[in-house]
Amino acid sequence: MAVTSEAPVGFRSERGPVLISVMLSTGLVAIDSTVLATAVPSIVGELGGFHQFPWLFSAYLLGQAVTTPIYAKLSDVFGRKPILLLGIGLFLAGSVLCAAAWNMLALIVFRAVQGLGAGAVQPTAMTIVGDVYTVAERARVQGYLASVWAVSSVVGPMLGGAFSQLGIWRGVFLINIPLCLLAGWMFNRHFHETVERRHRSVDSLGAVLLAVAMTALVLGVLGGGQSWPWSSVPSVAAFTGGAVLLVAFVFVERRATEPILPLWVFSRRLLCATTIVGFGVGAILMGLTSYVPTFLEGSLGVKPIVAGLALAALTIGWPATAAIAGRFYLRWGFKWTAVIGVSLVIAGAVALVGAVGHPNVAVVAIACLVMGGGMGLLAVPTLIAAQSSVQWEERGVVTGNNMFARSLGSAIGVAVFGAIANSIFGDGDIHAVGPAAIQAGSAAVFTSVLVVAVVTAIAVIAMPRTPVAPAAGQ
Repeated sequence: MAVTSEAPVGFRSERGPVLISVMLSTGLVAIDSTVLATAVPSIVGELGGFHQFPWLFSAYLLGQAVTTPIYAKLSDVFGRKPILLLGIGLFLAGSVLCAAAWNMLALIVFRAVQGLGAGAVQPTAMTIVGDVYTVAERARVQGYLASVWAVSSVVGPMLGGAFSQLGIWRGVFLINIPLCLLAGWMFNRHFHETVERRHRSVDSLGAVLLAVAMTALVLGVLGGGQSWPWSSVPSVAAFTGGAVLLVAFVFVERRATEPILPLWVFSRRLLCATTIVGFGVGAILMGLTSYVPTFLEGSLGVKPIVAGLALAALTIGWPATAAIAGRFYLRWGFKWTAVIGVSLVIAGAVALVGAVGHPNVAVVAIACLVMGGGMGLLAVPTLIAAQSSVQWEERGVVTGNNMFARSLGSAIGVAVFGAIANSIFGDGDIHAVGPAAIQAGSAAVFTSVLVVAVVTAIAVIAMPRTPVAPAAGQ
């Protein structure tokens, strides 16, 4: 079946409600990525399992990451609407189950169910933006979506802390119920697709192989060095099994009529370069959000709220530049806009590394602001360039691949930056190490972030110069 939007790009009366529903759906994923951090003490106090609580975050990330490319392909086959509604439904079910969890293991499993829903919501929402907005308009809309993440990064921890303080941490999940119902109702009412019925096969074997292979690999990355040593049997089994299944997946995809993840995604120069950029964006974000607060609290002894405000500069810079990125790429093209963006990211990373020896909250906040501004000019044009290089029936796969690369970058960033920091901090409590160790570990992590930024810059430079068609909406 081939699917096209009923409303042409110039038809604006339904796009406002559709955008609001997309922002609500994105907000569900964004808030749930941050809301648990401040509620963990209350959750552990009731359910126990302190040593397992990191998996509350890892299970969610795992469920989201491994299913993103599968949902993306299915949205090209069956249309955006059923896949997004499925994602919202799974997220709603996961939220209800999380609120009813009776122990830590159950909560971890139900968080994975939420992740399965998030894996459908995020790429499909981004793809819908590519479907109904012109190239010139997409940057502004991406700025709106980036602002959702910015607000969620502040609102999420506040909500988690408030529910925790009131002794009702289950409310963290129950609040998703009305939001899911509202987003689903608005999207179902205002977004319409016409479906041309024709036979298209679904690559079920490829989907299973990809899901299991990526589950094994991401599980190995997330658990290695944390839940088990890197050289232990679980790590070796996860990486070996994942690699073997991934090879089998490639063979299946080469013969499939409708591959779940077409191999041409990795053979086209533009798509390959933008995928590497997506990976770099995910890794850089994880390095900053995980270690900037630790650096400021450990080296200067500032309150967590002060450290959080310094990091918040990152989420201010991103939507600000994302909203105006369209003006840049319409004038200079996708590639040179991304070059400006990655240059700002590198400049901010250099400033962060330099600030380690002379800790200062203002300097760190300015560095985060510059890096956030760079991210807006880097992530938005590269994603839109990838979307604009393909037709409707391939846009879901391309968008999903970019989102998957970003999730994978975050997962590997967690593992690599964590291993680097732990090699200096040691295995003890982070609060027990001195300022000197905090500064040394932070310097190593920020230097690694700088290296990732430089590699990302190489990928940007490798992008071909592609024409920008302002009037092209599809």
